[in-house]
Amino acid sequence: MTIAVDFDGTIVEHKYPDIGEELPFATETLKMLIKDQHRLILWSVREGKLLEDAINWCRERGVEFWAVNKDYPEEKKEWNESFSRKIKADVWIDDRNIGGLPDWGLIYQMIHDGVTFKDLLAEATRRCSGREEAPKKKHWWSR
Repeated sequence: MTIAVDFDGTIVEHKYPDIGEELPFATETLKMLIKDQHRLILWSVREGKLLEDAINWCRERGVEFWAVNKDYPEEKKEWNESFSRKIKADVWIDDRNIGGLPDWGLIYQMIHDGVTFKDLLAEATRRCSGREEAPKKKHWWSR
């Protein structure tokens, strides 16, 4: 799976143009995703030296991205007249999601187990209510 990951506010606290403190378990989770054979793309508004600083910050912590702000490592802007910063990925991890950024443990669980946030929420609700299974929906024909 190809996963686009934002930097500021997602891997680290949002302190742009500085680099904030790492969010709990961010780099450990990214390393686990790489180990699971996912292709990670660093997807950031950073450019030039600020982007290099972010790449180096991740590299120092053992996170090597498959590509940075492009669809694949060899992609060159001059190869494609319609070059766009819009990345083609299966999943985007970004603090600007509707609902915000789940914690990195939930992010890993969703990707690794192939479940949605809605699935995790429903499971947590079932556990908290003491029910083993969700109640069966009654249909109009089964009174």
